[in-house]
Formats: sequence, C-alpha cells, structure tokens
Amino acid sequence: MLLAVAIAIVWGFNFVAAHWAVAEISPLIVSGLRYIIALVPAIFLVKRPKVAVSFLVGYGLFVGVGQFGFLFSAIKLGMPAGLASMVVQVQAFFSIGLAVLFLGERPSRSGLIGALVAFGGIGVIAIERLEGAAIVPFLMTLAAAASWGVANLITKKAGRIDMLGFVVWSSLVPPIPLFILSYFIEGPNAWADGLAHLTWLGAASMLFIGWAATVFGYGAWSVLLGRHPASSVAPFALLVPVAGIGASAVLIGERISGLDLIGAALVFAGLLFNVFGSRVIQRRGVGV
Repeated sequence: MLLAVAIAIVWGFNFVAAHWAVAEISPLIVSGLRYIIALVPAIFLVKRPKVAVSFLVGYGLFVGVGQFGFLFSAIKLGMPAGLASMVVQVQAFFSIGLAVLFLGERPSRSGLIGALVAFGGIGVIAIERLEGAAIVPFLMTLAAAASWGVANLITKKAGRIDMLGFVVWSSLVPPIPLFILSYFIEGPNAWADGLAHLTWLGAASMLFIGWAATVFGYGAWSVLLGRHPASSVAPFALLVPVAGIGASAVLIGERISGLDLIGAALVFAGLLFNVFGSRVIQRRGVGV
C-alpha cells in the first residue's frame, strides 16, 4: 500500500515537474528527452518482451508522441498542471469505448454511469474555456487522454506480456518523431533556446520525469500488478489527480476556479464509480 501511494504521489508531482520543464525547454523536446533519460539505465537491465515490433511501435507512438506530446504542449500553452492531471484521467473511458468498438467488449453498467458523470464534468470544465485561447490546451489535454486510450487498446491486443519490458522497449520509438515534429513546429532553434535558458530546476525536472515518474513509476507499478490482483492495485491510480492538484496548489500556487473545481469533482466521481461502482451495485442487489 505504501509503495502504491508513493507511485501515485510521484505521478501526481510529475505534472508539476512538467510545468517547470516546459517553462525552459520546448514541450516536444521535453517529451523526447523523457524517453532518452529513461532508456539510459533501463534498456540495459530489462529484457525485450516477446511481442511483435508493430505493438512496440504503436504503443510508443500513441503514448510518447500522442499522449505526452499533447499533454506537455497543453501545459506549455497554459493548461493548469493540476487540472490536467484530472482531465487526462478520462483515458479510462476512452479505453472502455475503444474496447467496445474494436474488441467487442460489453461495457459494464458502472462503466457507463461513470463515463456519463465524468464527461459531464469535462463539459463543465469546457464551459469556462469555450472563449479565448484556453480552449486549445484543454482540447489538447483531451487528445492526450484519447491517445492514452488507444495505447491501452494496443496493450490489450498484445495480450499477457511483461509490461515493464513493453514500456521500456517501446520508449525507443518516441524520441526521433518528437524531435522531427519539434523542428517543424517549434522551429530549428528550439534546442539552442532550451539549452540557453536551462536552469538547475529545469534539469532536475527532466531527471524526475525520466527516472522517477517513468522508470520507478512504471517499474514499481508493474511489480505490484505482478504480485497482487489488478482490482487491488488499480484503485490507487485515483490518488494521482489528487496528488497532482495538491502539488500544483502548494508548489506553483495554482488555484482552480469554481467551475473547474465542480468539473474536476464530477470527473473524480465518475472515476470512483468506474472503479468501485460494480461492487456497490452488487451489494445493493444482494440487499434487495
């Protein structure tokens, strides 16, 4: 339990680290460097999983280029880090929808109710961002969640595999396309500008994102999933947005508006019901 809580806190603080990193280095370069930093020790310690290269490439593109490319860019453009940590969690419901469409799975009643509540919260958050530049980073955060959902679909299609090895070896994929995109979108001077303005805080944030959030986070999470039932481990992921919002408020002084707070509460309620709703429904059924 302590390890699961520690992972959630690290992943929550990761959004603050991303906020600090993209303030000094362009977000697409930050996304690429994340994987290079993570690969330096891990690639020599973890065996390549027995899975087709297409799965590694697909996962690497949708997580590295899609999820983190959109997410870090959204934070750079003004999406509050704490709120981003909550909004991106709707990936759970994108995953459910994609599994229904492409794998023929039937959604549970609790999953459907949770999705309706969570996307109601997303709608509330969107209300305040319909005008002005704030809508762009918000939509990019949703795109990050959708990319994460596609990546989850790929892991489902890959079957029972060593997830730590899968994450580590798929990390070979994102850097090159991210750096190419950075050249054309952020400009040829993005590297020089980033290095010129890099401080100890930006460098430490990059190391935290690469080693603590990626290597430790995914590695320890894989260990927990290997030793305990997923139903016991997965609920701890609900602590990530709580830690993200708390860390953002304390460390960078972010304050969430009233509407954003209501929307975030609805998203969290939807996530809670998605995880625990089936147990509640079963207990009520037994009671009846």
